[in-house]
Amino acid sequence: MDIDQSRAVELEIKGKKRIFNIDDPNLPDWVEERALSSGGFPYEDKLNRDKYNAQLEALQIEMVKLQYSLQSTGKRLMALFEGRDAAGKGGTIFNLHAYLNPRSAHIVALAKPTEREAGQWYFQRYVTHFPSAGEITLFDRSWYNRAVVEPVMGFCTIEQYRDFMKTVPHIEQMIVDDGIHFFKFWLDIGHEMQLKRFHDRRHDPLKTWKLSPMDIAGLPKWDDYTAKRDAMLERTHKDNAPWTVVLSNDKRRARINVLRHILRSIDYVGRDMEAIGEIDGKILGGPKMLR
Repeated sequence: MDIDQSRAVELEIKGKKRIFNIDDPNLPDWVEERALSSGGFPYEDKLNRDKYNAQLEALQIEMVKLQYSLQSTGKRLMALFEGRDAAGKGGTIFNLHAYLNPRSAHIVALAKPTEREAGQWYFQRYVTHFPSAGEITLFDRSWYNRAVVEPVMGFCTIEQYRDFMKTVPHIEQMIVDDGIHFFKFWLDIGHEMQLKRFHDRRHDPLKTWKLSPMDIAGLPKWDDYTAKRDAMLERTHKDNAPWTVVLSNDKRRARINVLRHILRSIDYVGRDMEAIGEIDGKILGGPKMLR
C-alpha cells in the first residue's frame, strides 16, 4: 500500500520529536503503548465492560427520574461539553441522552455559522437553543469555541477573543440567576490517546465521518490548544458557573462520572444515591486536576 508521506507531521511529545502519518494503517508503537496512560491518566486499564454496563444502566434510570422531575417542576437543565477533538464529547452526550424523552431533551451541535449568523451578536445563535420549562439542553461544543478553537485556528480576531473572555462570565451569571441548572464539562485526553482515536477514525470505515480536515490541521497545534484551554479555565471558572474537568482517556469512566456529577448535583423525586454511587475523584474534579 502506498502511503502519502505529505500527510506526515512532526510532533513534539514530552520533549521528543515524533513523526505521525495518519494515513499509515499501522499505528506507531509509541502511540499504542502510551495512549491510555498519556496525560497522567491514573488507571492502567479501562473500566471492565460488564461493570460499566451495569453502572450505566442504573445511572440512565436515574436520568429518566430526573427528567420527570424537571418536567413536573418546570425546572431547566443545560450542560456544555467541551474538550479537544476526539475527547469523547459526543459519546458522553449520547449515553446521557439515550433513554430520555427527546421531546424535552435536546442535543445541540451547531455547524459553522452562516453568513447571517456571523453578523449577529456572538451568543445569539446559542441563546435560541436554551431550554424552556421542563427541558434539558446538551451542547456538543458551545460558545466556548471562541475561547479555544477559534483563536488557535485563526477563526476570530484578537479583539473578538478578548471581548468574549470579558463578556462570558456575565452571560453565565444571567443563566444561573434565571434558575437554570448549569454545567460546564471539559473532557481532557492525553496527546497519544488523541492520536490513537484519530487513527482509529481514519482506518475504521464506520468512523471515517468523524475525522474532519480541521482535526488534521490541528495536529501540530497541541501546545496552542493547551495554552488557550488553561487561559479559559483560569478566567471563566467561577463559583456560580464552575468548570468540571473529566479525564477521558477511558471513555467508560468519563461517562459514568459525568452522569454521577449531574445526578448528585440536583435533588429530584425518587433519587437513589446508592444507585448513583460515588464520584471518582481521580477522574472528575476541578481545573486543578490539570496542573
